[in-house]
This record gives sequence, structure tokens and C-alpha cells, in this order.
Amino acid sequence: MEKLTHVDERGRARMVDVTGKEPTAREAVARGRVLMKPATVALIAENGIPKGDVIGVARIAGTMAAKETGRLIPMCHPLEITGIDISFVENRERGEIVIEARVKTIGRTGVEMEALTAVSVAALAIYDMCKAADREMTISDIALVAKSGGKSGFYQRKD
Repeated sequence: MEKLTHVDERGRARMVDVTGKEPTAREAVARGRVLMKPATVALIAENGIPKGDVIGVARIAGTMAAKETGRLIPMCHPLEITGIDISFVENRERGEIVIEARVKTIGRTGVEMEALTAVSVAALAIYDMCKAADREMTISDIALVAKSGGKSGFYQRKD
């Protein structure tokens, strides 16, 4: 079993010391889905939700969340993020919106948590804006799909 990096020798939670690590270019991609009625996807696509531009608000919410990850997740380092791109794919037939966040930095630790946080909060923003139209929405399948940089190098999810 691999050793957990955020636990000290006595089993207490701790922030990992990255002082001695060299800064490198790092990137992470996370993805998730919001499942909903096909009619709700159509309303979003046609800008028919009374609260406004659902995708625009979700993009801003995800971007803001990525930048605040170090304040939200106790053992995450505050990072200087150099790039965030959040995309949305609407699928009316399947009744879903797929969210993908790509986050970049040059630093001593990765941006996986920032990408995952961006997707999570973007999905929550979609839910919040559309709940009056569809209370049965489900946020699903939030996962890291790729990362690069740092000592552990490249990772690609296999599924």
C-alpha cells in the first residue's frame, strides 16, 4: 500500500512540505456530468432559464472556485494558477451537460484539486440556476482524467 502524503508519522493530517521541489509546468484535466431532463438541456441551450445565462455563470463559478481551492480544501497549497479553461458540452438526447476543466500552473505542486473543484462548482452552479425547472438533476462522474508535470509525470485515466 502506498503511503499517504497528507498524514504525518503519528497519523495526523498535515500539509505536505514542497519547499525543496523544483517548479515545473503542470496541468490537470477533470470532467463531470450534470444529468437532467432533455427539456432542461434545451432550456439551457436556448437561454430560457429565468436566472439567465447558465453556461456563462457556471464558467465563472468554476473559474472562481479553482482560484479559491487552497482556501476551501484544508491541506491544499494556495497556487498561482496560470490558466483555466472550462468547457461544456450539451447533449439534449442524453439529458446531460458534460463539464471539463483544464487548469495550468508553473509550481511545486499540481493542480488536480483545482480542476476537480472547478468542475464541481460549475456543476453546482448549473444545478442552482436550473433547480426550479428540474429538481431531479444529478451531479455525476466527477473525476481526474489527465495530469502532467511534476515528479510523478503524466497520468491518463483509463475508461
